[in-house]
Amino acid sequence: MKEGWHNDDYFILFETQEEAKLATARYELANSLPGFVIIGLLGWDDFILSDANSNYYTVPTVPSDKEEIRSFVFPAETMKLESDTRFSNKIKWYIKPIIFDGSPTEKENMVWITHEQHAEAVRFWNTTYREIKNKTA
Repeated sequence: MKEGWHNDDYFILFETQEEAKLATARYELANSLPGFVIIGLLGWDDFILSDANSNYYTVPTVPSDKEEIRSFVFPAETMKLESDTRFSNKIKWYIKPIIFDGSPTEKENMVWITHEQHAEAVRFWNTTYREIKNKTA
């Protein structure tokens, strides 16, 4: 895994196919977006995905829903990530996700968590999102 700043964006990128497959399984992405692989995170809030044709996309970590997928193009210049020890091995997380009316600006709603805690929280909130969506559909 490689992480750091590129201009104003913070990237967490999985460097090998094995890392990407493990992340995809850890986040249980197949439950919501089968056929995609997580290759990283952009700015803590969005997954960077790849499909079978090596096209890139972003999708919010919550909700990881097909309606939220957006095309993504990596910067044209060679990405040299500037490491930042303040954020190494941490992910910014909103205790109550924005999609559930959590505030992105209230300090009380933001914490720094480990990658393992992030995967657990993403799985929980995406399951909750799908349950609510299915009930209202």
